[in-house]
Amino acid sequence: MRNIYDLTLKELEDYLISIGEKSFRASQIYDGLYKKRLSSFDEITNISKELRQKLNNTFSLYKIKLLIKQTGDNVNKYLFELEDGNKIESVLMFHDYGISICVSSQVGCNMGCAFCESGRLKKVRNLLAYEIVEQILLIEEDIKKRITHVVVMGIGEPFDNYDNVLRFVRIINCNKGIDIGSRHITISTCGVIPGIKKFMKEDGQVNLAISLHAPSDELRSEIMPINKAYPLKELMEVIKEYISITNRRVTFEYIMLEDVNDSEKEALELVKLLRGINCYVNLIPYNETENIQFKRTKEWKILKFYDILKSNKINTTIRKEFGGSVDAACGQLRANN
Repeated sequence: MRNIYDLTLKELEDYLISIGEKSFRASQIYDGLYKKRLSSFDEITNISKELRQKLNNTFSLYKIKLLIKQTGDNVNKYLFELEDGNKIESVLMFHDYGISICVSSQVGCNMGCAFCESGRLKKVRNLLAYEIVEQILLIEEDIKKRITHVVVMGIGEPFDNYDNVLRFVRIINCNKGIDIGSRHITISTCGVIPGIKKFMKEDGQVNLAISLHAPSDELRSEIMPINKAYPLKELMEVIKEYISITNRRVTFEYIMLEDVNDSEKEALELVKLLRGINCYVNLIPYNETENIQFKRTKEWKILKFYDILKSNKINTTIRKEFGGSVDAACGQLRANN
């Protein structure tokens, strides 16, 4: 039985038409589920009893289960259990500009980035769209506030689960549903080129972030195995094509690893790699974990790296840190507790 939260508005309209109902009933159902947050079809009283029964017979309303919530400074981390017993994590962050959530898109991850805790569990399966949607619904229910920004940057590689992630985006972006603006949604990939090529043909203004983390093939291949399949030259060519087609700026994420990718040499290589590209670089202080040997770059070196990029006219920010106290920071999420 398919989960109702897995359907886009268009898919729900098509289903209703197929059973002889008017398509506008889909908006009424969406309103009940996403605006009123009703927990059963029987509570949607502006549709007929017969239609409510058909929905009960056809669709599941199962929601993933919240197991553990941890809180830190301006951050909450959530551990969820899926219907099959697998577990995922999400992170909520309170900013001065709004409330953002970092959602997971897979159970485990096959990308194998050397510095990332999430990849220590190999991919078990893709999440279905409803399992990503419900991370938002359950967290909004917990905080009693509306989430304003979404990043698909938790456990998993989003473009290794392309169809479900894009269905998720359509559901949360729909103005009849959760209604999160496309410019407030970001999908992060470690450089899966076929996914980027598909994504550049999608409608909408959803943001793209690239987990870069090294300015040369030799270094990037050492810490990110994906680079052996999609090396930097090919990746940068497709990024330039993406920018040309979409006229959208790309974010490059760059985790600062002590004595690995944080020297003046790497900074200048990064300048050369990105010069002339409509982008900005987000420098991320590394969040150490007990299972991985990498160390955080010292603050003065991060600032020096930042200054080199800025002085060479590369738009650069240093990410404000969230969640380190509850292992909810970038690269620290796991699929189990």
